[in-house]
Amino acid sequence: MGSKHNSPGNRTRPLSIFVILGLCCFFYLLGAWQKSGFGKGDSVALQLTKQTDCNIFTNLNFEAHHNVVEIIQPSAPKATVFKPCDVKYRDYTPCQEQDRAMKFPRENMIYRERHCPLEEEKLRCLIPAPKGYLTPFPWPKGRDYVHYANVPYKSLTVEKAVQNWVQFQGDVFKFPGGGTMFPQGADAYIDELASVIPIADGSVRTALDTGCGVASWGAYLLKRNVLAMSFAPRDNHEAQVQFALERGVPAIIGVLGSIRLPYPSRAFDMAQCSRCLIPWASNDGMYLKEVDRVLRPGGFWVLSGPPINWKTYYKTWKRSKEDVKAEQRKIEELAELLCWEKKYEKGDIAIWRKKVNAKSCQRKSENICESKDADDAWYKKMDTCITPFPEVTSKDEVAGGELKKFPARLFAVPPRIAKGSIQGVTAESYQEDNKLWKKRLTVYKRINRLIGTTRYRNVMDMNAGLGGFAAALESRKSWVINVVPTIAKDTLGVIFERGLIGIYHDWCEAFSTYPRTYDFIHASGVFSLYQNTCQLEDILLEMDRILRPEGAVILRDEVDVLNMVKKIAGGMRWTIKLMDHEDGPLVPEKILVAVKQYWVGSSGNSTSSDE
Repeated sequence: MGSKHNSPGNRTRPLSIFVILGLCCFFYLLGAWQKSGFGKGDSVALQLTKQTDCNIFTNLNFEAHHNVVEIIQPSAPKATVFKPCDVKYRDYTPCQEQDRAMKFPRENMIYRERHCPLEEEKLRCLIPAPKGYLTPFPWPKGRDYVHYANVPYKSLTVEKAVQNWVQFQGDVFKFPGGGTMFPQGADAYIDELASVIPIADGSVRTALDTGCGVASWGAYLLKRNVLAMSFAPRDNHEAQVQFALERGVPAIIGVLGSIRLPYPSRAFDMAQCSRCLIPWASNDGMYLKEVDRVLRPGGFWVLSGPPINWKTYYKTWKRSKEDVKAEQRKIEELAELLCWEKKYEKGDIAIWRKKVNAKSCQRKSENICESKDADDAWYKKMDTCITPFPEVTSKDEVAGGELKKFPARLFAVPPRIAKGSIQGVTAESYQEDNKLWKKRLTVYKRINRLIGTTRYRNVMDMNAGLGGFAAALESRKSWVINVVPTIAKDTLGVIFERGLIGIYHDWCEAFSTYPRTYDFIHASGVFSLYQNTCQLEDILLEMDRILRPEGAVILRDEVDVLNMVKKIAGGMRWTIKLMDHEDGPLVPEKILVAVKQYWVGSSGNSTSSDE
């Protein structure tokens, strides 16, 4: 039996300890050598560190994708804060300003047409509301009453006192529904028209009022479910178009001058001139031919005032009997050339009806326009030739297609689509578009419960497409002006065929209206459309100009574009939220919701909120 002190395990233990101590020393020395900066691996890491830009990911957004989307960019510069304009610009209409207008010829009313400021002349400030500005009266009270503080001009109450246009009572204007040619009131005048024109059954839905005054004709047609687009020149009578819009009646600043009206061919079911003093027989009948271009086959034209009933009034008009007699004869001859049939003349009113096609009339004139694009109207010279009817195959066929009576025509397939005139749009895609906008409007109403109420009376769609938004919103509580941008697909003819109203416009320029004339503005894709064409801030400042204090905006567009829009609008006294698309956060299109804050102009180029 051996002793434990002499076993082999006891002899190897000191050797193992020595080996472990040696390894520890070796790794300690190796680590110290690498830490000194001479190690190869560290030099590679050092080079990578020098080549790496640690700021490359600063734009990453780690926000959770909830309904309200907040984009955080801490390193981005703050948005430009737009200052208020001087109070003298409270009624600024950039393209129809009096000082600029006076530089242009008086011939053919050229000086009253659109003349927009150059890029360097544009005001890039916020147009103030007048002190004491109030939210307009809700419809239908708003038709008859306007706050004096909103349109503080009394000249019409003096100039048109005996014609019952407008009365001043305390702190409001009252509009009794009178007019130069309807002293018994607009209702009585429309009743007389309705004895000849089928206004009551939905055959007539869209109307054009040339030289509208304060638009009482259009105001009283609304309760008969007829939408009248009224226009009058800037400053001819102080604030007449502004009064119309303040009442909640469709109107724009405009004139029959040297360029076409901003509407497509065959747009209106009815047009009228109530002592509008337009020289219909002058310039080879150019103005009457322009009315013919925008009047649909089967539509009606009403002329009340000079020269109708000239035998009674020629002395009052301070004109000779021969002069006014010759003027009416010339109008009658022009109407015959245009294939208009006189249906009525009694007292001060005459009514013509346009034939439904060229086969149903015998033209004596060969002066038919050769250009086939009768819808091309933006800054295009007015023609002295006659717009041809669309071709038909029978004498009874309505040229361009027969329209259903309103409201059936609102969602029926419009003739321009049924005939394939709108490239890329079929009956099926049209119906899908209607379903889409009904869905979207439901979402909008959840976001803003005032949509569809009388609070938002005057509504604008800045990029109307096929008119789906306006059709979904259709109600007597509000009306929508459907804007078709001049750089977008031309769908305005479809919009009119649906029984809606609209206009061509280029959003690189100011709109033909006064400040504070729209309660609610909607725009789908308009900023993507224009982002490489003009300054987005100019479009936003124009929106702010025409939007009422506490008016609302809903924009839908690609998220990148809306981020730019949100940054600019952040300096415009708007309360803004950016929200996910109704189909969820993965859809790149987003919705921007905004409300314009209430503020008014004051002395010293400041605002009430600054004082």
